[in-house]
Amino acid sequence: MATFLGSTPAFLARPAAKPQVSCAPPSRPPSAQPPSDQPPPPPQQQQQEPMQAQARAPAPKRAATSADSTDWVASSLTRRIGIGAGLAWVGFLAFGVVSEQLKTRFEVAQQQANTKDVEEQQEVVLPNGIRYTEMRVGGGDVPRPGDLVVIDLQGRVSGGGGGEAFVDTFGDGKRPLALVMGSRPYTRGMCEGIEYALRSMRSGGKRRVVVPASLGFGEDGADFGDDGTQVPPGATLEYVVQVDKVSIAPA
Repeated sequence: MATFLGSTPAFLARPAAKPQVSCAPPSRPPSAQPPSDQPPPPPQQQQQEPMQAQARAPAPKRAATSADSTDWVASSLTRRIGIGAGLAWVGFLAFGVVSEQLKTRFEVAQQQANTKDVEEQQEVVLPNGIRYTEMRVGGGDVPRPGDLVVIDLQGRVSGGGGGEAFVDTFGDGKRPLALVMGSRPYTRGMCEGIEYALRSMRSGGKRRVVVPASLGFGEDGADFGDDGTQVPPGATLEYVVQVDKVSIAPA
């Protein structure tokens, strides 16, 4: 048959290929991953991871706007307005101080102009037993409760024949007394009768005042032990009081 055809047919010349049988399991595609033993992360963690990644990412640079370009103008104007306001406030304070000084000088001048010596001195007797004689009528303010009053005071025991004064602030080198109207206790030599007499006096005024024992040191008297001066029990007192200044007490 080969001789008849002259050549061997192709399907007879090549041996038939035997199929190869493999015992290995078929390979899986790359996309298919074996199941993991760890459970998938919770939804909250899955949401936080993108947020954390976004927070770590650098913020994009903001383009400059026209408002940013005018910030330095606003800051400059603010500083200038602040400096101007400060200077205005300083000027206002200075004006207030000068005005207060002018007011004080005016009040002093007015007080001096209205203060007059009494030519005919007459004794006035009050219902509580206090007697006083105006020596000089003041032209300033009348002390009110709570006011700070600066006075000169001289006090002696009545009927003592001009004995030694138990208080005397008149004269050079002596300091006047300062008291707040209505306050207790009294300063040295002061008594209720003198405070009562001060209520009707004015700054710049001067009086001679006679105080009964009931409004003085009473039946106990007083002992100013530093210099041995004593006021006997039940003594009537004679004072000379001068109001130097009346002002508002400091807070």
